Amino acid sequence: MRRILLVGNPNVGKSAIFSHLTGINVITSNYPGTTVEFTRGYLLIKGGKFEIIDIPGTYTLEPCSKAEKVAVDMISNEGGDAIINVVDATNLERNLGLTLQLLKQNAPVIAALNFWDETKHLGIRIDAKGLENILGAPVVPTCGLTGEGIKELVERLPFTKSKTYDYKEEEKWLEIGGIVSRVQKLSHRHHTFLDKLEEISTHPLTGIPFALLILFLTFKTVRFIGEGLINYILDPLFNKLYYPLIVNAVNTILPVKFLQDILLGTTPKVMESFGLLTTGIYIPLAVVLPYIAAFYLILSALEDIGYLPRAAVLLDFLFHKMGLHGYASIPVILGFGCKVPAILSLRILESDREKIIAAVLILMMAPCIPQTAMIMSLIAPHGTGCLLAIFLLLFLISVSTSFALNKLIKGETPELFLEIPPYRMPHVPTLAKKLWIRLKAYFMEAAPMIILGVFIVGVLDALGVTDFMARSLGRPVVSILGLPEETISVMLLGFLRKDVSIALLAPFDLNAKQLVVASVFMVLYLPCIATFFTLSKESGIKNALKIVSLMLFTAVLAGALLNLLHY
Repeated sequence: MRRILLVGNPNVGKSAIFSHLTGINVITSNYPGTTVEFTRGYLLIKGGKFEIIDIPGTYTLEPCSKAEKVAVDMISNEGGDAIINVVDATNLERNLGLTLQLLKQNAPVIAALNFWDETKHLGIRIDAKGLENILGAPVVPTCGLTGEGIKELVERLPFTKSKTYDYKEEEKWLEIGGIVSRVQKLSHRHHTFLDKLEEISTHPLTGIPFALLILFLTFKTVRFIGEGLINYILDPLFNKLYYPLIVNAVNTILPVKFLQDILLGTTPKVMESFGLLTTGIYIPLAVVLPYIAAFYLILSALEDIGYLPRAAVLLDFLFHKMGLHGYASIPVILGFGCKVPAILSLRILESDREKIIAAVLILMMAPCIPQTAMIMSLIAPHGTGCLLAIFLLLFLISVSTSFALNKLIKGETPELFLEIPPYRMPHVPTLAKKLWIRLKAYFMEAAPMIILGVFIVGVLDALGVTDFMARSLGRPVVSILGLPEETISVMLLGFLRKDVSIALLAPFDLNAKQLVVASVFMVLYLPCIATFFTLSKESGIKNALKIVSLMLFTAVLAGALLNLLHY
């Protein structure tokens, strides 16, 4: 089987072209570092099967990062029968550096001039045929979003041949400058709205207020969409259609009370029953899913627009004090949605030291979006002040802990070298595809864990185990945190699914102080089981246990101090 490597600088649209070639859906984003490991797919051309490998972006064949090392090892050591060199047509001069290096190695290269549609809007005209004649390799204009040029790329791929482009290494950029001057013409254009927005969002004086505005609008939009879906669609469907049908069916088919308690719960209240077919279905579909979908829609839009790298630059000063660079803000931002993809994205960081500090920041700075939604619904009757207090406390605790870790863990703080991509208008089909990929992951990974957690608690409740645990472990909860003994069962559930456990604080009729203590404690004390296993896989079980121990200690200390305060 012939192997084709997809090679290019970071953020040139390789993953989008990979999706068109193979039909495999992958997350594409308008910031560098989306791919940190290679992805495989297959393509049939005239009866022949080709293996397509999407390699992490690299600026050069002399690696400076983990992602670049993965790319260079694949190119130099394993090689391929052909290389599709994806080139950003809006930044031709910088991208040709890698192209010439590939050609100098006598590699069979075909160049895909991606973002071809944007060159027209930017006043850039490139003579693709002239560039092909100079390089001696096929050059095909493409657009990864719409698929323009992909057919021609596939048709010309089997005819790609090795041809060397020789040059003196010390004169490489002079050579590239000469090539660009011969094939590229620039025409004047006026500043667009996106150009002005770029200036506003990166300047320190306007960028920070702009970032706060983005954060505020994100939470308002997520809450608006989530509550709208719940109140007007999901709740009516569940309460008026699904719930009566499932109760009648179970009571008719299974007259055994123990089984009825397991499947329907011990109370007719859906959120409190812990029935496998009631609470187990209601929470993942009608409570968590609407907020997850809304957040990932907003996140996908911010990714495609290109805002996240700008947030990284603005936050670099603060993150530098914590032993990180601003690029670590991207995993932290992802953690506002779900901790699992946030922990997975730590692969873009270089050292174990950075990953440990960033993991602590991700897990402690803020709840995930379902938790946030649950906290908002519980705290709302007590006023905005309580809600702001929770998030401010979490921010101060996480930042203080990260500052301390930066002092305790030896190592150097890295500098930030990050390419800022241009703002681009989101492509609706791409947004829809990314949303579907992420929701599919939720249904495959997170939703089953919620159902399993509800099932386990339901069985324990039916057997009387939760009452026993409340009597045995409830006293420390009362004395240290000032919470009712019964909340111990909810806290134990938090290891399986923290958003579920916070939602189940509702029946306990806690006052404002208890809700603040409980919310802060339950965000900090343990990661959910899915996050823990992901953290163990990415950082090693020893580091994962150290992080969890630190979280538990911090949660108990913070909860105890808050309980002692009179407010």
